[in-house]
Amino acid sequence: MHRFFEEREPALSVTEQNLADRVWYILRSNIFGDAELERLRHEAVPSSNGNATTGNAAPLVAQQTAYVDAAVNIPFVVDSDDDGIVSHELEKIRSILEESMLETRSMPLENRPQLPRIPLSKRNRAVMRALNPMLVTYLEASRDLCKTDSIIFGAALAVCRIIGAKLSMAGRATRQSSAIPAWRKRIEDRIAKARALIGRLTSFRSGNNKPRVVRTVRMAFTGQILVCPSRISRRN
Repeated sequence: MHRFFEEREPALSVTEQNLADRVWYILRSNIFGDAELERLRHEAVPSSNGNATTGNAAPLVAQQTAYVDAAVNIPFVVDSDDDGIVSHELEKIRSILEESMLETRSMPLENRPQLPRIPLSKRNRAVMRALNPMLVTYLEASRDLCKTDSIIFGAALAVCRIIGAKLSMAGRATRQSSAIPAWRKRIEDRIAKARALIGRLTSFRSGNNKPRVVRTVRMAFTGQILVCPSRISRRN
């Protein structure tokens, strides 16, 4: 397909991946109707006045879908408004995507920005439809979940940057420093309680027969130890 395009349009410089992205986008977005696609196919692959043999007819039919892109250099307009994706913007989108993924790859999880909710406008949907096929190559090359997570987050970050959404860097850092996760707090409380109880048992074993120590030991052996660690430490 790329070789055919270079033969048809030698003045245009386009990579093979970019050309494949354009074909995929045109077919997936239903920009052209069936009649329009058929007309573009005939323009891209003109008939040879009946001289084409059966042997070379099959390859031409197989390539018709790829030749749709030779039409063209037509902007990728989704609607008549100015909210579509133009062909020259694809390279810019790809560049932002690669930069975002490279940045995310070396970024610690706690330093990742908070991603905002993106409104489902026509423009935003067009951006995501253009970006999705670009992720296929990266996701297929991923060999672990960490890299896949980095790719997906980088893509989401790229979408936010392309559409101009505001990113919050302070929210994640503030939340991390001001609040301890509930599961971590529960584990730390249990550890503190166990240490306080071990201290009481050790004290009792050493000969400390004070009433509060004996009471704690009895509660521990009967399974009724419900004293909070702060009370145990204060009474010890």
